[in-house]
Amino acid sequence: MSRIAYVNGRYLPQREAAVNIEDRGYQFGDGVYEVVQVSAGRLIDEGLHLARLERSLGEIAIPMPLSRRALGQVFLELMRRNRVRDGLIYMQVTRGVARREHAFPNPRPKPAVVMTIRHLAEFPHDVDAWATTAITRPDERWQRCDIKSVNLLPNVLAKEAAHRAGATEAILVDAAGMVTEGASSSVWVVDRKGTLATRSLDHAILPGCTRAALIGLMAEAGITWREQSVAGAELETAREIFITSASSFVKPVVRLDGRPVGDGEVGPLTRALFSLFSHHVLGAARNAPA
Repeated sequence: MSRIAYVNGRYLPQREAAVNIEDRGYQFGDGVYEVVQVSAGRLIDEGLHLARLERSLGEIAIPMPLSRRALGQVFLELMRRNRVRDGLIYMQVTRGVARREHAFPNPRPKPAVVMTIRHLAEFPHDVDAWATTAITRPDERWQRCDIKSVNLLPNVLAKEAAHRAGATEAILVDAAGMVTEGASSSVWVVDRKGTLATRSLDHAILPGCTRAALIGLMAEAGITWREQSVAGAELETAREIFITSASSFVKPVVRLDGRPVGDGEVGPLTRALFSLFSHHVLGAARNAPA
């Protein structure tokens, strides 16, 4: 069956889907994106993702192309047409099509919207098999990483460095020696005293939706954590490290820069949080199908 994409109000076979060569997303990276996970036919944390989309668009003065409700209906229709019960929806919104000039076009063009969906394996059940490895890399990105922009070249280069090193993620460290986030994930650290921490939200990191969902779950479960900066040097003595994202969920990092994290096994807190998030994805009423 041909994959079906959504392009500016039309559902098209993906091989026929196209955007205008003067789309500002193609010319300038003038746009934002979101990725929403689908698990067992359920949209996971849909509201968080649509709220972040609206915020990112607002930060660069692009209006919402459709209401949140209408975007949600497109998600469901893409799932139906592509027969996807476990997968990822990719959505990109750009400023639209206009003659190539750096300044915002006047009159304002209609925002361009593209969505695709692809199959993924079902939610992992074995946290030990789900564990991964990472490397550290300098954070070379721009200074507004809180906007989920389509400008991802530094992230791509960091991911390629990880791939060449036989790892799957790059943990980024800024010029001050502090951890920001992963190339495509939020980073969490359990230090040698057993304290769980992740960096506070600022312009240097993306406000992760899975991060936000996990924080809410921990609050409900009475699990303590701190929102604070973590030095890159502290990663060497960490008991546990894990990453979160729409595709990683809660993913243990058991080796960093070729060395074991802690004892090289999935730690107890990471294991408990993986179980907590598993219930959120597979059983929580808040993620029930619309």
